[in-house]
Amino acid sequence: MSDLDRWKLELGEYIRQGEPERAEKSAAWRTAIGLRAVDGLKTSAYLLETAKEHIEGGIDIAEAKRRI
Repeated sequence: MSDLDRWKLELGEYIRQGEPERAEKSAAWRTAIGLRAVDGLKTSAYLLETAKEHIEGGIDIAEAKRRI
């Protein structure tokens, strides 16, 4: 299973847990990563880790943007 596939499973779990803030962040990241895929861009493990940190509240969106 690829990093992206594992990450998609984690996104689904965040949404199923029902925490509104995490679900909203997860949906936004899913959309962003989906748009990258439409453009034929691959998603790096670094981006996935940054997204996960943001969803879990370890960093804010400003820090996520700075990193990527």
